[in-house]
Amino acid sequence: MRVLIIGGSGFLGTELVRQAAGAGWETAATYCSRPGSMPGASWYQLDLRAPGQIDEVLAAAAPTAVINATSGGSDWTVTADGSFRVAAAVTKLGCRLVHVSSDAVFSGSRIHYDETCLPDPLTPYGAAKATAETAVRLLAPTAAVARTSLLIGQGGVHERMVHALVAGTRDGVLFTDDIRCPVHVEDLASALRELALSDQAGMFHLAGADALSRHELGVLIARRDGLDATRLPAGRRADTPMPGALDVRLDSSATQGRLRTRLRGAREFLQAR
Repeated sequence: MRVLIIGGSGFLGTELVRQAAGAGWETAATYCSRPGSMPGASWYQLDLRAPGQIDEVLAAAAPTAVINATSGGSDWTVTADGSFRVAAAVTKLGCRLVHVSSDAVFSGSRIHYDETCLPDPLTPYGAAKATAETAVRLLAPTAAVARTSLLIGQGGVHERMVHALVAGTRDGVLFTDDIRCPVHVEDLASALRELALSDQAGMFHLAGADALSRHELGVLIARRDGLDATRLPAGRRADTPMPGALDVRLDSSATQGRLRTRLRGAREFLQAR
C-alpha cells in the first residue's frame, strides 16, 4: 500500500501518518506551511489553492490510495475548491480516494442524521464541506466520503481547552446544549485506513456511539485527567449569537456494520484512570 495523506501535519493527519507508517505502508504526507514531526513519511509541500500543485505531488508520491484529511476551515478556496482539485486529480490518476467530511454539513433541524441525509448547512464552513462532498461524489463516484464529529485524544484542542478552563488560564464556557458524537482520533484514523484498503464507495458516518454536550464531554475529560470538573464553567449556546447547529448526532450504525474498526463512545474511551 502506498498512501498519500493530504493534511498530514494536522491533528487527524498526524495520527493517520503514525498508523500508516506503523502498519508498514509506504507513506507520503502533505503540509501547507510546516512539515509534520511524525517519522516514517515522505513530506511534500502542498497549497490546495494553487492549481496544478496536487498533480505534481501525486506524480511524485505515486500513491495507490489518497486520504484527504486537510482542514481549511471556512476558507472556501481550500475546503471547497481544494477538495474539487483533489478529486479531479485523483480520478485522473485512477487511485483510491477517501475524503473526510464533517457533521457541520447539517443544521441540526432533525437532530439524528444517517448516511442518507442530505446536507443543509448553516455556516460558511458547513457550506464549504457540503460543496466538497458534492464535488467528490460527482467527480469520483468510487470514492468514500466519511463524515465525522468532534475529535478527541492525544491532547487535542478540546482537551487542552478543558485543562485551561479548570486552571483559569482562559475565559469561556462549555455549552450544555451543543451536542455532538465525539470520536477518538485513533478510532477514526483506523476506520479511514480500513476504507482506503477497501473498494467501498459512497457515504460513511464515522462518529462515536455517545451523544454528549460540550460540557458533559469536558466533565469526562476532567475526571479522566484527575481535574476538578466542578471548576468547568457552563452556559447555553442558544443564549449567544454564535451561529451554527446546536444538536447534531451522526448515526454511524450502518457504517459500523460494514467496518471491523469499532467506533467507541466517549464514555468508554474517557473512562477515569
